[in-house]
Amino acid sequence: MLAPRAIAPDKFARGTARGDAAARHIWEDSMKTLNSALRGSAFAALLATMPVTASAQDFINVLTGGTSGVYYPLGVGLAAIYGENIEGVRTQVQSTRASVENLNLLQDGAGEIAFALGDSVAMAWAGNSDAGFTAPLDRLRGIAAIYPNYIQIVASQESGVTDFAGLAGRSLSVGAPASGTELNARAIFGAMGMTYDSLSRVEYLPFAESVELIKNRQLDATLQSAGLGVASIRDLASSLPITVVEVPASVAETLGAPFVAATIPAGTYEGQTADVPTLAVGNFLVTHEGVSDEVAYQMTRLLFENLETLTASHRAAAQISLANALAGMPIPLHPGAERYYREQGLIQ
Repeated sequence: MLAPRAIAPDKFARGTARGDAAARHIWEDSMKTLNSALRGSAFAALLATMPVTASAQDFINVLTGGTSGVYYPLGVGLAAIYGENIEGVRTQVQSTRASVENLNLLQDGAGEIAFALGDSVAMAWAGNSDAGFTAPLDRLRGIAAIYPNYIQIVASQESGVTDFAGLAGRSLSVGAPASGTELNARAIFGAMGMTYDSLSRVEYLPFAESVELIKNRQLDATLQSAGLGVASIRDLASSLPITVVEVPASVAETLGAPFVAATIPAGTYEGQTADVPTLAVGNFLVTHEGVSDEVAYQMTRLLFENLETLTASHRAAAQISLANALAGMPIPLHPGAERYYREQGLIQ
C-alpha cells in the first residue's frame, strides 16, 4: 500500500491567520492519516508472524483411548501443539474406550478430533449395528491417515500358548467392549475359523487391566491393536516372560482391506528375539462437519508441521507422513483439511 503524500509545514507560514489555522488543520489530518497507515503496515507485518487467533468459543477436545495405549500420549502431544499455536483456543484430552466410542462422540458433537481405526471408521460411515453404530454416522469428516496399528497377541510363557490355534481352551482379553481392538479380534477369529466360544474365557478389558490380570496369573493372553512399543505390553514384558503370537499373512488375504500383512520386529519387546508376522490396519484422525473450516485447517497443518514434536510423545508418530495422509481415507475429507492438502499439492 502506498503511504499518503505528506505536506511540508513551512508552506502554512505564508497564509493568513484563518488560512494558517485551516492549513495547519489539514496538515495535522494528513499526518494522522500517514501515521495510521504506517501503523497498519507494521501491524500487518507483525500479524503474519503471530500464532493463528481462534474465536473465543473455539475449544478442541481430543478423543483418544485408554491411558496405557498409544492414542492417549499422542492425543496429549497433539493437544499441546494446538494449544501453543492457535491463540485463544482451549484444549482438552479425553481418555475413552477408543475407536467406536470416539466416533459416536464425534457424531454427537462431543469432541473436535479423534483417533480411530480405519475399519471402525468405515463401519461407522456405513452404520454397522453389529460394530456398535445404530445408524450411519454421516457427520464424520476426515483429517488424515496417520500410523498403522499392529495386531499384537501376547501370552505369558507360563500359559503354554505358542501359536494362534493354541489360544483354544485358554483365556484371552480382546479389548474394551465394542472398541476398535475388539472389532479387529472378532474379524481375525472369524478368518482363522474360530470364535470366542473356542476360548475357555473371554474378557473385554482395556489394555492396562488385561496386563494386570496376566501379571497376577488370572489371564493367559491379551490381544491389543496398537502402535508398536505400546506401554501396556512393554510393562508386561518387563514383568514376566512373554510369547508374541503369530497371526499368519493368509489372514490378511482373507480379510482384505484395510488389513495388511505386517511384522513386529525382533526386540520390540523385552525377550522377543525374533520377528513375528501379524496384521496391521491404518489409524485415522477424524473430525465432524460442525468444526469450522479454519479450525480443521489449522488442526491438519499443525499436525504435519510438528511431527518431530509429536514423535517425542510416542514413537508411533514417526510413521506419520504427509505423503500418506490420504491413503485409504474411508470418509469425505473436512473442507478445512482439503484446503491444506490442496496447498501441499496432494489434491489438484
